[in-house]
Amino acid sequence: MELEQIFFWLLAFGAVFTSVLVVLPPGGKNPIFGALALIVSFFFVAGIYVLLVAHLMAALQIMVYAGAIMVLFLFVIMLLNLSRRELGEESKTFTQGLGATAMLVIAIKAIVLVEATADGISKRDMALSDGFGTVEAVANMLFHDYLFPFELAAVLLLVAIIGAVVLAKRTL
Repeated sequence: MELEQIFFWLLAFGAVFTSVLVVLPPGGKNPIFGALALIVSFFFVAGIYVLLVAHLMAALQIMVYAGAIMVLFLFVIMLLNLSRRELGEESKTFTQGLGATAMLVIAIKAIVLVEATADGISKRDMALSDGFGTVEAVANMLFHDYLFPFELAAVLLLVAIIGAVVLAKRTL
């Protein structure tokens, strides 16, 4: 088994394990723990993107999902101002496990980075186009091949925003 396959299985197991922690206790009882487990899961998925030589997707995964979206989720959770009884008991073992998982992710990413720069991943024989994974290639595919689904998603988001504003105004 190659080193890349070992990293893939470790990252895949980590992504599945932390995704399960989102819905099962203690993540299922405490929404903050669930959101933190989801952030760690997003980092595992970004690691899989790095293994697939999709560095732009890995960066977008971290910036958009682990950054902006999860900050929004945590902001909403904090605004709910749930009591400690409603949230459930705090679990030190979960926090310690989450810390250990984060350390494992950092270690795996460091090893992958070292391997990539030391003749590992960067010299694989792959049939990729010259612009594979660049912002220009992604934009061309998005706005040429997938223009209709992109516009449909934009309209759906606009309708959701208008609906949220209408519902918020109605409650005030």
